[in-house]
Amino acid sequence: MTRRAGIRDSERGGKTHALFVDLLADPRVRLGLGTAVTLVTAVSAHRNRVGRYEADAFRAVNSLPDVLYVPAWIIMQLGTLGAAPAAAGAALLAGDRELAGRLLAGGTCTWALSKLVKQIVRRPRPATLVSSTRSRGRGASGLGYLSGHAGVAAALGTAAGSRLSPAGRAVIVAVVPTVGLARMYVGAHLPLDIAGGTALGNVVDSALVLVWRSGGRSSR
Repeated sequence: MTRRAGIRDSERGGKTHALFVDLLADPRVRLGLGTAVTLVTAVSAHRNRVGRYEADAFRAVNSLPDVLYVPAWIIMQLGTLGAAPAAAGAALLAGDRELAGRLLAGGTCTWALSKLVKQIVRRPRPATLVSSTRSRGRGASGLGYLSGHAGVAAALGTAAGSRLSPAGRAVIVAVVPTVGLARMYVGAHLPLDIAGGTALGNVVDSALVLVWRSGGRSSR
């Protein structure tokens, strides 16, 4: 391969990557993808069967050492209902009222919708479906699919990421999945629960952005 051909390939690769990033930044694309993932995972979880690969992935995380519990518990707080007003308050202190509204609405709506979806799908917690599940901390009550923690973290992370620098977005990309992994670690959710919750969070945030835009607000 000549140097010029290598440069052309590099430029094409850069353009493809930029196009992919632009597509994911489009709330309509994220809304469609999130809805599709939510529906697919909900249908799979509704059968109350855990496939081998899902069980293996869950056990790999759930069997990690107990010494990780404290940092996992701290990370999980980023997906609680209280994280929404806390994040909104931080945005207000930074002078971004629009982001504050998006964070508060996104986190709260995702949490509420997760409760509704749980009642529709009615998938039990991992301890009922996977043998040798290790439960850490206060046992999670109620139903498993989908994870409200993963959903809230995704909604807040996506909203905040739209205002952050590349370094800040990199932190978000690392932290949001960790919330879901922490929920598996403590024995509260299976991988499909996490995937469905993350997708729902993106659906809610994307819908909010589209509503904001239709109302004449910027939603950068």
